[in-house]
Amino acid sequence: MIKTKGINHVALVCRDMKETVDFYTQVLNMPLFKTVELPDGGQHFFFDCGGGNSVAFFWWGDGPPAAPGIASVKKFPFDAKTAVGSMNHLAFDMAEEELEGTLGRLQEAGVEHTHAVVNHDDSAAGMSQEMHEGVFVRSVYFTDPNGIMLEFATTTKSFGPGDIAHEPATAAMRTEG
Repeated sequence: MIKTKGINHVALVCRDMKETVDFYTQVLNMPLFKTVELPDGGQHFFFDCGGGNSVAFFWWGDGPPAAPGIASVKKFPFDAKTAVGSMNHLAFDMAEEELEGTLGRLQEAGVEHTHAVVNHDDSAAGMSQEMHEGVFVRSVYFTDPNGIMLEFATTTKSFGPGDIAHEPATAAMRTEG
């Protein structure tokens, strides 16, 4: 039986390693702990995002350009769909009492963000402006300099069997659009 202990790292691709290092170390306070020069002329850098987890970035001088709306979110929450096989966003776990403070820090750094904590619930809209008993995750969404959608998230309740209430969709249910 395979048993994992969590996520070791998520590997993403950046357009400018220096800009990415500055953002993750100075704005998000994630220490850079390992750098690798790749044989093909690229780079692979690792940041400590807490809890023994890391986020890593590749950079290649000849890498393909960004493809918003295909490989990355165009604009959350209004245009958040991405292509099959893409990474939609990366969520960092955070204590609930820290969430509100991140809004000011992101604002000070000039980082586009949701400007309010998003309360995810099971309503038709999927979110509420008010905190209530049905809220299961609270989030702040923002993008890094590469257009990668990031999230600070805190889980606000314990999950049980009643939280699995939907049948999974199949490929046959896809519509082109």
